[in-house]
Amino acid sequence: MVPQIRISVRSLVEFIERSGDIDNRRKASGGPEVMLEGANIHRSIQRRMGRDYHAEVYLSCTIERPDYRILIDGRADGIIIPEAVDEDAFFLSKDAQDQTAFLDLADTDGSGAYPIPAAGISDEWEPECDLSGKVIIDEIKTTYRDLDRMNRPVKEHLAQARCYAYIVANAAHLSEIGVRMTYCNTETRELRYFDSLYTYDEISAWFKDLVRAYIRFADFETGWKKIRNMSIDAMEFPYAYRSGQKELMGRVYSSIVKGERLFVMAPTGVGKTLANVYPTLKALANDKSDKIFYLTAKTVTRTVAEDCLNTLRPLLRLKSVTITAKEKICPLEKCDCNPDACPYAKGHYDRINDAMYDLLTGSDAFTRDSILEYAQKHTVCPFEFSLDMSLFSDMIICDYNYVFDPNVYLRRFFSETASGRFMFLIDEAHNLTERAMKMYSADLVKEDFLDMKRLVKDTDARLARALSACNTHLLSLKRECDGVRLTDGLDTLITLLLRLNARIEQFLDDHEHFAHSDELLEFYFGVRHFLNIYENMEPSDYVIYTRLEDSGDFSVHLMCANPAKRVRACTDRAVFTVFFSATLLPIEYYRKMLGASQSDPAVYAKSVFDPAKRALFVARDVTSRYKRRSDSEYDKMAAYISAVVSAKPGNYMIFFPSFAMLDNVYEIYMNRYCDISHQDVVTQTSSMSEAQRDDFLARFTGSASDRIEDGAAKDTLIGFCVLGGIFSEGIDLKNDALIGAVIIGTGLPMVCIERDLLKRCYEEMGLDGFAYAYRYPGMNKVLQAAGRVIRTEEDKGVVALLDERFLGRDYLRLFPREWKDYDICRVDDISEGLEEFWQDT
Repeated sequence: MVPQIRISVRSLVEFIERSGDIDNRRKASGGPEVMLEGANIHRSIQRRMGRDYHAEVYLSCTIERPDYRILIDGRADGIIIPEAVDEDAFFLSKDAQDQTAFLDLADTDGSGAYPIPAAGISDEWEPECDLSGKVIIDEIKTTYRDLDRMNRPVKEHLAQARCYAYIVANAAHLSEIGVRMTYCNTETRELRYFDSLYTYDEISAWFKDLVRAYIRFADFETGWKKIRNMSIDAMEFPYAYRSGQKELMGRVYSSIVKGERLFVMAPTGVGKTLANVYPTLKALANDKSDKIFYLTAKTVTRTVAEDCLNTLRPLLRLKSVTITAKEKICPLEKCDCNPDACPYAKGHYDRINDAMYDLLTGSDAFTRDSILEYAQKHTVCPFEFSLDMSLFSDMIICDYNYVFDPNVYLRRFFSETASGRFMFLIDEAHNLTERAMKMYSADLVKEDFLDMKRLVKDTDARLARALSACNTHLLSLKRECDGVRLTDGLDTLITLLLRLNARIEQFLDDHEHFAHSDELLEFYFGVRHFLNIYENMEPSDYVIYTRLEDSGDFSVHLMCANPAKRVRACTDRAVFTVFFSATLLPIEYYRKMLGASQSDPAVYAKSVFDPAKRALFVARDVTSRYKRRSDSEYDKMAAYISAVVSAKPGNYMIFFPSFAMLDNVYEIYMNRYCDISHQDVVTQTSSMSEAQRDDFLARFTGSASDRIEDGAAKDTLIGFCVLGGIFSEGIDLKNDALIGAVIIGTGLPMVCIERDLLKRCYEEMGLDGFAYAYRYPGMNKVLQAAGRVIRTEEDKGVVALLDERFLGRDYLRLFPREWKDYDICRVDDISEGLEEFWQDT
C-alpha cells in the first residue's frame, strides 16, 4: 500500500502562505460560539443562491511522489456552474469520493532542492472583474470588521479559494475559472464580494508553487516514518519486567486494537509510564495511529515522559515535542506578543518554516531547551515554534489544556476540519476531573463591565453603550440576589453579551494601538469564554447562579458539576485513550466524571512492593474536624509527629489540611517536642517562589551532612506541608529521601457555598452528593500524599493517618488493596508499633 500524507486545503494554506508578524493586538477572532454563528450564516447565504449554486462540495487533489502520495482535500463553500456549462464535466458530491484532480509536479532541478519559482499570480489585488458565464468558486467568510474598510480579501482566505479553483479547473479541463470571496458582517449581515478571474495556466502555476513549498516537509516526513518504524520494530523493552508489567502492556495494546477508553490504576513502582508508552509506540509503528499525545497536569510529569523516551533512545528514533506554557518559555520579561514590543514576534511568520525545517533535521527531542536554542537562532517566538513543531512530531508531551480546554485546544489537530488518528495517554488522570470542571466553568463580574466602560468611553461611544447595557442588566440581577441565588437561564444577558462581543471585535480591529488593549483583550476573552460555555453546556450538568459578596461585588457563574460529556467529546477525537494514575479510587467516580461508557474497561495493576516494607498506622483518638480543633487537639497531633520522627532518623513530611493548622501545630511542636540538636524542620509557605520550592525539595535529596548547624549534622529532616499542595503529589523522593509521611485530616475540600451547590447538584443526579463533592476529592489528596513514601521496590517507610474518620466504613472502602493491613493506634502506643516495624525491616 502506497503511504499517503493527507492535509486539508486550509492547513496547507495556513502553513505555507503565512507571513509577517505575530500581533495579538488585532487578532481577537474566532471562538467556538463565533464559529457556530458563522456556520449558520454560511447556510443562510447558500440557501439564497440559485439553482446554479452547489454548496459544500468535497474536492481533493492527489500529488504522486516517487514513494508516497499527498492528498490535499477540503470542502468548497460553493461552486457556481452556469447553465451554459456542461455539469457532466463535474463530479459534484458532498461525499469524500471521486472528486479528485491529479497533479503532475516536476519538482526538482536535478539538485535535490525544491525551488520556488515566481508565482503565476501576483499578490497585488486588482479591481473586480466580470465573471459572467464563468464557473466560480465561492468562499464565504464571516467577520466583525467594517466591510467598507476592506479593500482586498485576506491573503489566506483567497489562497483557500484558489486551491479549490485549481482542483476544479484541472478536473473539468477549464481554460478559465473565477473566484469570489464573499464576506458577511456577522452583526449587520451586510455582504461584500471580491471577484477575480484566472486562466488555467495562471492558477496551475500558482498551485504548483504552493505545493513545492510544502514538499520538502512532506518528503522528510515520509522518509522519517520509515526510520521511526524500523527503530520501533527493533526496540526491545529496556528492563527486566516487573511483576504484572508485561500483562499490563498487553492489556494496553489490546485496548488500542479495540479502540477503547482504558482506565488503569497502577500503584507506584509498577512502571506505569513505560508500561503505557511502550505498547503505544509499538502500535504507532503498526499504523494504529498517527500521533501520540502524552497529557499531564504538572511540569514534573512532563519530565517523567521525556525521561521515559530518553531511556528508549538512542535505539528509538522518535520525534517528540514538549509544549511549555507561553509565560514560562517567553524569553522576555513580559509576554507582549506584537512586533513593537517583541523582536521574536516581528517577522515571525517569514522565518518560522525555515526554523522548523532546521530543528526537524537537527534533533529528535524538541525539548524546552532545544526549542529556545533554535528560536534564538532564527529569531522566532519559542511558544509558537513549539506548537508548529507538533505538526511533525510523533509524540506531543503537553498539558491537559491542549486537548480539553475549549479556549486553547490545538485546533490544528482537533478542529472540525482537521483529521488524524491520535492516541491519548493521560497521566495522573485523577487530576483531570477537577481540572475539567474548571475548564468548562465560567463567570463574569459586574464591576469589570464598569471598569471597561471607563477605559473606552472617550474612544468609542458605541462600545461604551454596549458595556453599559450589560451592566444595567447585571444590576437588575444583583438586586434580586441576596448572597447566592440559583437561576434557570440567562437568555437576556447572553443576547447583550453577543452584541458586546461584536463591538469589542470591531473596536480591537479599529484601534490597534489602544492604550488599554491588554485589559480589554483579557476582558474580551472572558466574555467569549462565558458565551462558549453557555452555548455548549448541558443544563443538568451545571449549577447556574449569581453571587453577591459582602464587598458589594456581584458575579454570574456557570459552574460545571459533571464534565463527563465534554471530556468524552474530546476523547472521541482519539482512536484510543488511557487514563492512568496510582489513585483512581473509587473507579466508578472517575468513570462517571470522565465520560466512560459501560463497555470501557478498568484495570487494577498488581503492586510490586513487599507490604512488610511499609507500616500503615490509623489513629483512633485524633481528628481535624472543625468542631474539635483546639490547642489540646493540636498538641496531640504534635505528639504523634514526635513519635513518628523519633522512631528512626531520616526524612519525613507532615501534611496538614490548611496553612492555619500547619502554623498552629508547628508552633506547639517547636516549643514542646522538637529535638533541635538532631531535627531540622522546614515549612511550606503559601507564596513560595519556584526557586524556594526547588530549595525545599533539594533538602530532602541532599545528605544529612548538608544540614550542619553549630558544627553538628542533623540526622532528621521534617517538612511541614499542605495536603493537596505542590509537595503532596508529583514529586519523586526515592530511597532514603523520604521514609515517612504523617497525614492529618481526610483532605476534605473547604466547606463553602460552591461545594454545597455541587453537593446539591450531585444529589439531584441521584448520586451521593457529599461523597462526590467532598469525600472522593479529599481522599485522593490523602492517597497521593501517602504515595510519596514508597517509590521503589527497595524503599521502606511509614504512613500515619491522623484522623479517626479513616476508620469509618465510607473511608475504609476507599483504601487501596495495598492498605489491607493497617494498625489502629493511639498517641500513647504508636511508638511500640513503630519500634517493632523498624526493627523487623
